[in-house]
Amino acid sequence: MKLSNRSTTIAQSEIRSMTKACNALGGINMAQGVCDLEVPRIVIDGAKRAMDDGVNIYTPTEGLAVLRQAIAAKMKRFYDVDISAEQVLVSDGATGAFYTACMALLNPGDEVILFEPYYGYHRSTLLSIGAVPKFVRLEAPQWKLDMDALRAVCTSETHAMVICNPANPSGKVFTKEELEQIGAFAQENDLIVFADEMYEHFLYEGAVHIPAISIESLKDRCVTLSGFSKVFSITGWRLGYAIAPKEVIEAMAQFNDLIYVCAAAPLQMGAAEGLEKLGDDYYRELSSVHQMKRDLFCDALRDAGLNPSIPMGAYYVMTDISSIEGHDDFKKVMTILEKTGVAAVPGRAFYHDDGGKSMARFCYSKPLDVLQDAAARIRKLC
Repeated sequence: MKLSNRSTTIAQSEIRSMTKACNALGGINMAQGVCDLEVPRIVIDGAKRAMDDGVNIYTPTEGLAVLRQAIAAKMKRFYDVDISAEQVLVSDGATGAFYTACMALLNPGDEVILFEPYYGYHRSTLLSIGAVPKFVRLEAPQWKLDMDALRAVCTSETHAMVICNPANPSGKVFTKEELEQIGAFAQENDLIVFADEMYEHFLYEGAVHIPAISIESLKDRCVTLSGFSKVFSITGWRLGYAIAPKEVIEAMAQFNDLIYVCAAAPLQMGAAEGLEKLGDDYYRELSSVHQMKRDLFCDALRDAGLNPSIPMGAYYVMTDISSIEGHDDFKKVMTILEKTGVAAVPGRAFYHDDGGKSMARFCYSKPLDVLQDAAARIRKLC
């Protein structure tokens, strides 16, 4: 059978490729963003109770009311942002929410700006629907917003931009000033802003998460994307959500129904319980533990003669690997894997050109004993 033209736009992600290579060697997988921490008991018990209580059939495609209300309450609790449950759509992961948002808001040929290093699924999703990614480079180690570069890439065909905050893979946390600049730019050019805020609770050294929707100029032109995979360590549950103006949510819901029907009913109840019952200490501990792990692994990278760009959020570190044997980033990460048994993602996964040829991304959200083992192995590179 002849494949569609669309199928040629998508290839296996470098993340999954390195995961396969790591598994074949029985190594430590620091390529895939799997949060290997324990799932909160409240979340597990909430899902189990829902199953026992018969919450096992289709839900409204927008999601269960109790979860949509809990997400709205969460935005008020953490950020003093007032939204209604009608502005929330629950989907199959944040990737599902992004796909339905793109289907509802973009047309083939629309240009969409990505900041690179970007999250590969953002680019792949845009390509799959016929949108045209445009790129604005942020430079290591600070990844500062370059407004001149942003202005230079915007054309009359540009309809949207994507920000990842805190950013995967760089760990950049956008400041309020930067978001206000983005908001003014979006307003001036009538752009939609997709704000992926999946790692909002992974923050270090006093960094503060500013939701894009809290910026006045973005309030009515922003689609916020987030979920529970990372914060509750339930990547396999595939449970995410979007926040947007009510009329956008209604359009997204039609695509959500067509593609996913609905997110798993009892798992939605588990996430709602987590949002309602986990206290502030849980989120503080999340950041504290991950900052310790960040420091532990970045020290190992430095000891190995590598040059990490210290992240201020999320749980990934981009590091220079130019000193490693190999003529490009893929060969270099394979050298690291073969010598140490530690898998990373080659920088090419996050750039549209050869900008990542001397870089790699490691995920340090691992159980402490596993991370300590990985750090000891990485030090052997020196």
